[in-house]
Amino acid sequence: MKNPKVIVLRTAGTNCDYETVYAFRLCGADVDLIHINQLLNKEVDIMNYQILAIPGGFSYGDDVSAGKILANEIKYKIIDSIWKFVSSRRLIIGICNGFQVLVKTGLLPGFDGIDKEEYTTLTFNDSGRFQDEWVYLKKVSSRCIFTKDIKDVIYLPIAHAEGKFVTLNKNILNKLKSNDLIVFKYINNPNGSEESIAGICNPGGNILGMMPHPERFLTKYTHPRWTRETLPLEGDGLIIFKNAVEFAKKKL
Repeated sequence: MKNPKVIVLRTAGTNCDYETVYAFRLCGADVDLIHINQLLNKEVDIMNYQILAIPGGFSYGDDVSAGKILANEIKYKIIDSIWKFVSSRRLIIGICNGFQVLVKTGLLPGFDGIDKEEYTTLTFNDSGRFQDEWVYLKKVSSRCIFTKDIKDVIYLPIAHAEGKFVTLNKNILNKLKSNDLIVFKYINNPNGSEESIAGICNPGGNILGMMPHPERFLTKYTHPRWTRETLPLEGDGLIIFKNAVEFAKKKL
């Protein structure tokens, strides 16, 4: 059986790309690290892949606002090919800066397929500073492909200054709830996100955006207390990538 193929997308300022490549390779996928210009110039055909990952970092220095420039490149230059990818039940994950990109392209929450209006966004933490810490998350939705069989509570690091999740209005928040699109909530809300939301998916469950970093906790050796606690070898973040690869295998 062939291995699923993954694009890990990078551009100026991306800094979690190698960790994300490693996560997918650890799960048995074939992974290509692709610069956004290779997609814009049609040097790479996204339909040759089953998974697209937009990793964390500070794309284009987060000028204008976090993820906005990369989001605009996608939205105004290649959104048709991205939508074809999504419509064929292929997977997209956006982590931290990647989550910021997905909401600003309109791919999340995806009420309208590609939302014409920015129904949600990630803005400055209530603390007014960059926060780098570990947090507990609880799984809320059973809709998302990436979270199959995941534990009810997981532990992952965050590293962001603009991680506060907000909605356009209460109607949008209620729509996220009623459509089961809230995937993760913080147990102790670190940044002031509405209803402690840490991650959402689209109605199809095949696009996930989350602020915490699953690629930074793949084995117990990156847990901050691994020398003091007895931990399972597998870190809490690995299953998110495993689920994606296993789903993609069935589509080959």
